[in-house]
This record gives sequence, C-alpha cells and structure tokens, in this order.
Amino acid sequence: MSLTRRHFFYGTLLAGAVPTGGFGSTASLKLLGYKSPNEKLNIASVGAGGKAATDIQGCSTENIVALSDPDDKRAERMFKLHEKVPKYKDFRRMFDKESKDIDAVIVAIPDFMHATAAMWAMERGKHVYVQKPLTRTIWEARMLTEAAAKYKVASQMGNQGYSNEGTRQCAEMIWAGEIGQVKEVHAWTNRPIWPQGLTEIPPEAAVPETLDWNTWLGIQSMRPYSPVYLPGKWRGFFDFGCGALGDMACHILGAPNMAMMLGAPTSVECIHQEGTSTFSFPKKSIIRFDFPARGVMPPVKLFWHDGMNGPPPRPAGLAESELLGDLPRPGQKVNPNDPPFDSNGSLFVGDKGFITTGTYGQFTRLLPAERMKDYKFPPPLLTRSPGHYRDWIRACKGGDASCSNFSVAGPFTEWILLGVLALRFPGKLEWDSAKMRVTNNVEANHLIKPKFRKGWTLT
Repeated sequence: MSLTRRHFFYGTLLAGAVPTGGFGSTASLKLLGYKSPNEKLNIASVGAGGKAATDIQGCSTENIVALSDPDDKRAERMFKLHEKVPKYKDFRRMFDKESKDIDAVIVAIPDFMHATAAMWAMERGKHVYVQKPLTRTIWEARMLTEAAAKYKVASQMGNQGYSNEGTRQCAEMIWAGEIGQVKEVHAWTNRPIWPQGLTEIPPEAAVPETLDWNTWLGIQSMRPYSPVYLPGKWRGFFDFGCGALGDMACHILGAPNMAMMLGAPTSVECIHQEGTSTFSFPKKSIIRFDFPARGVMPPVKLFWHDGMNGPPPRPAGLAESELLGDLPRPGQKVNPNDPPFDSNGSLFVGDKGFITTGTYGQFTRLLPAERMKDYKFPPPLLTRSPGHYRDWIRACKGGDASCSNFSVAGPFTEWILLGVLALRFPGKLEWDSAKMRVTNNVEANHLIKPKFRKGWTLT
C-alpha cells in the first residue's frame, strides 16, 4: 500500500530516479579484473594530519602503502603509526615513485588542492576518496565528475551523511507524501568556528621548520606564511577554502539534495551577510537557492543560514517547544557551555507538515513531535549503505558505485559552490548549468575556474 502510494504521489519521477544498486553509474571495474572483496586494497593518502588521519583510520581494513603531507608536525601521529611506509612532502613525487604499488588514494588536504591531487590520481587509474567539498571551484567539480567517468575509477566524496540511514528515511518520507508538496527548505549551521570577516591581511611570521610552505601553497600564488592560516583556519579565506558552506553544507544539505532530487538551481543570491571582507568569508550569511520543477516536484526555494548562534529559523505553524535539527542522544549530558543541540540541521516545509533532520541526516522525524508517536517509516526504496568508507572500498573492488560517487557528488558540489560565488557579488546570480556560466554577471564568471601558479596545472 505504501509503495503504491509513493509511486502514485510522484509517479514517473521516482521510476527514473530511484537506483537499484547505488546512487550513480557503476564503473566497469569487474571488466578490469579488479580485486576480490577479500583482497586488500593498497591505499595511499594525500594528507596525513587533521581530517586525513580520520580517513586513513576509516580505511584501516586495507593496506596503507604511502603517505604525503607538507607538514611533518601535523602528520606526526599517522607517520609514526605507519612508520615503515614511504613518506613525501609533495604528493606528485609520491605518485612518481609509488604509483605502481597504489590501487586507491585518499585526498584530505585543504579545499583548494582537492581537484589537482584527485586528478593526478585518476589519470593514473587510481580510485579516489576526496574530502568535502569535492573542490573549491565549480569548474574543478565538473572536471572531476567527467574524469571519474572517463577513467572508470571508483569515487566517493567525504560527506558521511549521504551514507546515513536517516538521509534515506527522509527521502522516502518525502516521496511517500508524508508532508505533501515541499516548496521551501531551510538548512543551518553554527559554523564558522574559525576566524572570518577579517579586515587585515594576516601578519607574516617565520615558517616552521616542519612545514614546506611552498608545497602547501600548491596551485596558489606565493605569499608570506602566517599562523593565521594553519591549521584549519585556511577555511575562512577565499583563496584556500569555501567558508562555512565548504565545511558543513555537503553534510547538512545531503538530505535535501537526495530527498528533493535537486539538480542545478536557476539562481542563487546572498540575501544577508555580516562581517564582510575583501579576502575572507563573512562572519554570517543567508543564501537563497532557487530550483526549478523536477518532474512532478514543484519549484523549491532553499535557504542556507550560517553563523547561527541562536535558534534556527522557525516558520509559522511550529511551536517554540519543537526542537529542530540535532537532538541530544539518549543519556548524553547537556553542557550549558556547548552550542545548542539544534545549531545544525535542516527543515522541510510541506503543505501538510514538516520534516527535520540533523547534521548528517540523523534524527529524521516529523514535526510536530507527536506525529512520530507510533509512526512507521515507509518501506525502503533506496539501497542502504554498508558504511561510508566501506561503501567506497567495496566500489574499488568492483561492487556497486558508492552513494556519493562523483556522478552524484560533482553536481551536488557545483550548486553548493554557487552559494560561495554569491557571497562575492551582490544581487541575484542567474545560472546556466549546461554552459557553466552566470548569465547576468560577467565578473562572477571569472571565479568559476581557479588560477594556477606557474608550474601547476589541474593534470
């Protein structure tokens, strides 16, 4: 009954969009005679400190065979844990020396170098796991999407929420018509939690002996080192990161992207920002994306709110007592000094009710909360993930394409990066996805593709 109702509600839209084995096209890996599920992959990592350490550990069932990182201090823990494997400052040297022994590559370095490292790997036939956001610019995201298909490699973006059960439940609830037609979505985060809205260029300082600053800068133009950039604080700078959108949008907007079957928006506009700067992202912003009708789904407006230090946006009809987004876990102690639990999440506004999800698509529930009493989720339509890293590893060995492979993650990243673009230009930006250009602002098009320092290219 429920399945029939869903197909009646969305008809042919679901018939063509619900995958049977994954969330994108499956690479022809079996034709390549690739590894059996019981045979371990040989994985190299571009990046060994920070988030890269988590990703390396997430793939600990496999063989870690090489590491590269320009910052010895940041990478120290992983270097010691894998003390017998070759280590490099520059990932290009790693590929030159170790390529024959590498099956797959993790890319977990600052946003501005994701595309270059990933392309080096794919051109050499290596499967890739790339941290979110997939790239810093729209053009790079398009290039990686095309390259993954061209080289027939398994790929995955590091947005773990796409593997979450709650993300799938949210999509199936929307498709079941539980809250009717959805024409408005809100998503919010308490990021940035690093400096943004800076008005003075970071002061120069001596480069630490453990850091190869020239290699760290990669494709970007040379500039003096400053501790204001590292570690992690590079996110707040136009040249290096994507601000709060780059840090959290690929997580929080995963459920809306999947459930609403979002393709490319027709326009994007920053409708509010505080703490603007000529070289760093603002302290706070609200961005509106407008998506056209998709099959029988009506046009939808999606609002992104960052720098949220108070209650999330609450439309009329929801009582103040209703918690939105994240919830405390059972038995979790509430620290009054911590941010509120609802400081990250999403809200779907339907003509028959509301659905909210947490940061990674978890805590998916109908609102008002009383609607969840005795509620049964719709029967599954979507395949379930074996775990975000396991999903990618399985794909590398010839299994189904991972849920956030580049045919999914690339277009998803593109529209998120339109939000980054909107922060740089006042007014609405009209977007032509097929031509990859803003139709009403020539200057905005200059930032769709990065500039490469002499000696560097994408490939």
